[in-house]
Amino acid sequence: MGKHVDAHIVWDWNGTLFHDNDAIIGATNAAFAELGLEPITMEQYRTLYCVPVPKFYERLLGRLPTDAEWLVMDETFHRYYDEHRVRCGLTEGVADLLVGWRSAGRSQSILSMYGHDELVPLVRGFGIEEHFIRVDGRTGPSGGSKAEHMVRHIKALASVDPARTVVIGDAADDGVAALHVGARAVLYTGGSHSRASLEGVGVPVVDTLREAVAEAERLAA
Repeated sequence: MGKHVDAHIVWDWNGTLFHDNDAIIGATNAAFAELGLEPITMEQYRTLYCVPVPKFYERLLGRLPTDAEWLVMDETFHRYYDEHRVRCGLTEGVADLLVGWRSAGRSQSILSMYGHDELVPLVRGFGIEEHFIRVDGRTGPSGGSKAEHMVRHIKALASVDPARTVVIGDAADDGVAALHVGARAVLYTGGSHSRASLEGVGVPVVDTLREAVAEAERLAA
């Protein structure tokens, strides 16, 4: 099959399509409590957060967590998150944006660092699975880089041209991963990163997903 001539969006999930900030900050603070760290605010989280996640913990601990500490924090984070994500929903306007992009004859997919076996039923539960030609979550241990996952995702999307692909996400890592495969990126301030850290990547930064899609149309034109 040849390459699509139309633009393609690779969407991030957590903090982008899925507005789970409350669950994320709660889970982070639950993990911190395991090591006796004080809780942080969403603003502090956005300023300090980075990947790989152990580096984020290093910024707060003053050192990298030990392997044993990382396992405890990671397990605590995911347990808390899984309990509290049920109260979270899609980001405002997502359903219309997905329908609009697809009805224009363009394709879209999801690439997330959230576990694949949890991601797929969550996307399905929101009734939006049909809008995506592929949904990929993380397989294997958490804490890695998104760039390596992006390489596999783009390779699996055999009909998509990286040069006509735009990654939309809320983290600097989304922008870095896009550039790694020769795609474009638009970063959204409504998730886990501060505007300052997003602007450091050197790609467009926007405050709404509607703006992100408009920018994706322009970049892939």
